[in-house]
Amino acid sequence: MATAVCLLISVVFLTDSVWTRTVRQVYEVHDPEDFNEQDFDCPRECFCPPSFPTALYCENRGLKEIPAIPSRIWYLYLENNLIETIPEKPFENATQLRWINLNKNKITNDGIERGALSQLKKLLFLFLEDNELEEVPSPLPRSLEQLQLARNKVSRIPQGTFSNLENLTLLDLQHNKLLDNAFQRDTFKGLKNLMQLNMAKNALRNMPPRLPANTMQLFLDNNSIEGIPENYFNVIPKVAFLRLNHNKLSDSGLPSGGFDVSSILDLQLSHNRLTTVPRINAHLQHLHLDHNKITNVNVSVICPTTSTLPADQDSFSYGPHLSYLRLDGNEIKPPVPMDLMNCFRLLQTLII
Repeated sequence: MATAVCLLISVVFLTDSVWTRTVRQVYEVHDPEDFNEQDFDCPRECFCPPSFPTALYCENRGLKEIPAIPSRIWYLYLENNLIETIPEKPFENATQLRWINLNKNKITNDGIERGALSQLKKLLFLFLEDNELEEVPSPLPRSLEQLQLARNKVSRIPQGTFSNLENLTLLDLQHNKLLDNAFQRDTFKGLKNLMQLNMAKNALRNMPPRLPANTMQLFLDNNSIEGIPENYFNVIPKVAFLRLNHNKLSDSGLPSGGFDVSSILDLQLSHNRLTTVPRINAHLQHLHLDHNKITNVNVSVICPTTSTLPADQDSFSYGPHLSYLRLDGNEIKPPVPMDLMNCFRLLQTLII
């Protein structure tokens, strides 16, 4: 248990460290006196708050083009417009940009001029959700820490797209059109610091290959994944949060060790085709198994039986220590065996 707690603290600390570093970089306060009169030129299509001189608000204005961005701007809000292209020219003076929000526009890959994004050497956050992209845009600035591409039409990841993005910590590709053939063995090469990868709501039938070693959060809900290769988690030894809800996983599709992976703290397998509880690790904290086809629960998988306990070992401090378990929506018939009920007393939350 102590090991699991330490691991959880480590995950929180590492995640907090990334966010703390980013927050310091992005939200640095500027005195208006740092800018001259020319710096305060504001595009007529946008709003420039005097109290926040590094921000430019151009959202919800029916814009079809990106206006010229003043050199002082760090935060650029262009969401919910009719923009189709990202040319280089509007960003010629915008060398300080840290944050660009272009969600809910009509941007295509052909509309992105090749050097338009890569020239932004200080950019940390890029939001391109709800556009018309068919592949991950490239090249991107080496400084980037978060890339949000949810709800596009992405089906391709050109080779080398991520090769220089060693600072990226979050990649969101959920709700796109990714198939298994979108990935090569070196697709994710270069993402040395990636912590969260979201590929939920795509059309994957297999687990993506050769994920970055530092991945801690992997979200693959709402695909058509049928199985997990043997030793798959060896290449992502830090994964702590794994979501595989709404897939087609069956007992035969799981590795022999099930999910006996010491790093995993939160495991979500809801709405699959499992008939038995897969093998888990003692460090696991949360287990979601609702809406499968489970008919009975082997108590030895979740809790040790008294016969297997060492004579001097308290049953409340031995074996797996789940604090949250969901088993509702299965085919478990009452009454629940007494040894299983005794096991469940260790849980803080049980839904059955």
